[in-house]
Amino acid sequence: MVFQGSSTAISHTGKVRSNNQDSGYAGSNLFVVADGMGGHAGGDVASSLAVARIAPLDRPFATTADAERALQQSVTDTAADIIDTVRVRPELAGMGTTVSALLMVEDYAVIAHIGDSRIYLYRDGALTQITTDHTFVQRLVDSGRITPEEARYHPRRSVLMRVLGDMDPDPEVDTFIMPTRPGDRWLLCSDGLAGVVDDAHTQKALAAGLAPARTADILLKYTLDAGAPDNVTIVIVDIGGHHPLFSGTPAIVGSASNPSGIVVPAARPGRSSWLHPNRQAANEPTHFEPAPEFLEELIEEDRRRARRRRVGWLVGFVLVLLAFAGALFAGYNWTQTRYYVGADDDSVVIYRGVQQSLGPISLSSVYEDTDIVLADLSPFDRQTVESTISARSLADARQIVDRLTPTEGE
Repeated sequence: MVFQGSSTAISHTGKVRSNNQDSGYAGSNLFVVADGMGGHAGGDVASSLAVARIAPLDRPFATTADAERALQQSVTDTAADIIDTVRVRPELAGMGTTVSALLMVEDYAVIAHIGDSRIYLYRDGALTQITTDHTFVQRLVDSGRITPEEARYHPRRSVLMRVLGDMDPDPEVDTFIMPTRPGDRWLLCSDGLAGVVDDAHTQKALAAGLAPARTADILLKYTLDAGAPDNVTIVIVDIGGHHPLFSGTPAIVGSASNPSGIVVPAARPGRSSWLHPNRQAANEPTHFEPAPEFLEELIEEDRRRARRRRVGWLVGFVLVLLAFAGALFAGYNWTQTRYYVGADDDSVVIYRGVQQSLGPISLSSVYEDTDIVLADLSPFDRQTVESTISARSLADARQIVDRLTPTEGE
């Protein structure tokens, strides 16, 4: 049965990249996003190969099991295509691509995924990420080392642990089947969107209920407004609804729309891994698949970064405490240069400090007991002393006391 609904696909180079290595496909039953890697050396070739290999599956399937097997095989064959292409064109060594694909079979969505492109489902007002990123930082999140928010800004957030590349002819691809229903909105996107626009803004755009093409334009604008540091590819699929249905011509966007004469090699079994004699560094790399020993180094580097972060926080906290203690000490020392005249139980006393307290800590103490008895003072002077008299200095305080001294005959 042909999928009933509407869809759109758009792709943009972004504001930083000089070429578009993403590819997208929106057909009658099949929807794909592929994010190529390898810089000018071949990321666009890799993503185009992925779309070209998977596109023939854009047809009805009798069962979801048949569709899942076919989708997994096509994605795996893409890795073989990349290996064969690099064998013929060694200057493309190091290229690879992510793939997130959605194949509709009646009331079910058959999904295949590898890499860090994503598939989201918007249903009943809630946005859910369906696929799991095959990235180094996602492993850190899964193991509890960092939070999802920290992962968004982690310096290794683009390191892929799984990808379709030219070194592994048998990649591990996630496949699964999910029920879908009228009103669902599916979003497939490269990390040029997911890594720049947060889920709250993505949900806001999907919740507006606009046609897929208009919704994709809004999401792209969000990305461009945020700087668009990477290529951006967006595919939106609505299940049912009132928007125009599939027109009969698939939408192919990004590098796959202009594949520059790419020929998909004929699939053949029995490929084995091989090493490139002239492997060269990728130009403008955005992703790479690390060797196991490099992964251990990344994990150790993350531990060192976490330790440095803890030490930094501790040092900062200690410095703040020291600054606070220094301010308190300086303030206390200043109070001890102040004096005032007041009353003890029955006599006039010169106090050093100020007439305040910090909780249980008094900021004044008795400096000198004058032995002048309060009862010998006039009622006015006695009341004034009991209310305390501020002095500019110790000498000033003693002058105040001299004026209070009872005269002969009083």
